[in-house]
Amino acid sequence: MPTDLPLLSLAVAFAAALLMGRLVRFLHLPNVTAYLVAGLLLGPVFGVLSPGVTSGLSVISDLALGFIAYSIGAEFKMSYLKQIGVKPLVITCLESGCASLFVFLALLLIGQPMPVCLTLAAIAAATAPAATLMVIRQYHADGPVCRMLLPVVAMDDATGLMLYAVLSKLAISLNGSASAGVMELVILPLLQIVGSLAVGFVIGALLTWVLRFFHSRGNKLALTLCAVMIGVGLSDARVLNLSSLLVCMMIGAAMVNLYPKSDAMLEVSDRFTPPLFMLFFVLSGAALDFSVLATASLVGVVYVLIRVAGKVAGATLGAKVEKCEPAIVKWLGLTLIPQAGVAIGMARIALKDLPGQYGAIINAVVLAGTMIYELTGPLITKMALTRAGEIRAEQKA
Repeated sequence: MPTDLPLLSLAVAFAAALLMGRLVRFLHLPNVTAYLVAGLLLGPVFGVLSPGVTSGLSVISDLALGFIAYSIGAEFKMSYLKQIGVKPLVITCLESGCASLFVFLALLLIGQPMPVCLTLAAIAAATAPAATLMVIRQYHADGPVCRMLLPVVAMDDATGLMLYAVLSKLAISLNGSASAGVMELVILPLLQIVGSLAVGFVIGALLTWVLRFFHSRGNKLALTLCAVMIGVGLSDARVLNLSSLLVCMMIGAAMVNLYPKSDAMLEVSDRFTPPLFMLFFVLSGAALDFSVLATASLVGVVYVLIRVAGKVAGATLGAKVEKCEPAIVKWLGLTLIPQAGVAIGMARIALKDLPGQYGAIINAVVLAGTMIYELTGPLITKMALTRAGEIRAEQKA
């Protein structure tokens, strides 16, 4: 398809995503899997969405990433965090930290380059809350594991974004210079994190102030779009060179804590984002480079298996440290397997930040891993919650 027909390309992407979403419903698979498969068919398989087309539509992916991070930040309402206490925070830090450490060491042992090890280690921390929440709602699950799981998955992606902001900067420095010093490896990544959070807070605070003068849903949506676009735009390497994910996450966190009617604001954005996320996943699937799959096959197997081991080990350790109920200790880790939006977003950024084979391998591994996790994760989550006694027999039908 010609690169100068972006609207037709978007229409084809929408149509394929909707059709594939209808087909996978019969297989009881998550929609994100359908969208990725649609992208694979349109991109590498049939060549409808060529690399030139997907690069021309990169603004869609950038905006979708901004809203994904914005929605994560909106989960961090201080009143709620005070209510749940430190247990979920401790568990989140340990399970995401163990996943990253396990993946880093395993990839290092099989001889992978340091930029690949660092970037995939950061991405390993993220968990997709959507698939997990879908299982809980579908089967009306409830109990200690579910009540611990919800805040953990809310904080998980934020932890992943923090790790990615540091480790990806290290990876870029190492990829660009073998003699990178303390400034490039430590100080600059920390300054980028602090600067990203500060800029995001300022934009979020300004958003809440301006909202006092606008009341219709249309105007609220326009202001939200404006804030996220400003956050993504200022983060560009040609402007402030910040982490767009952290900036937009902080915009959401500032809004939800400073604006009294934040629930209404989130409802407005939630009505806008589904088509945007649909396109994001289709374009991500279309960007997969099949030529690197053979090279990345061993890396992919190690990543998929070791990440799960790290999640389970870290969640179990965290639950034991916090003296949680036995069901949480035993089953929580198995509910943290799914991985989707944020992980794919970080892989897409790595594709630009680490040009050449490194970025392509990372993108291929994460996309392949996402499809495996999204196929198996909900089933394993259902099994774990059933064994924990939080899905009763009459709810399984």
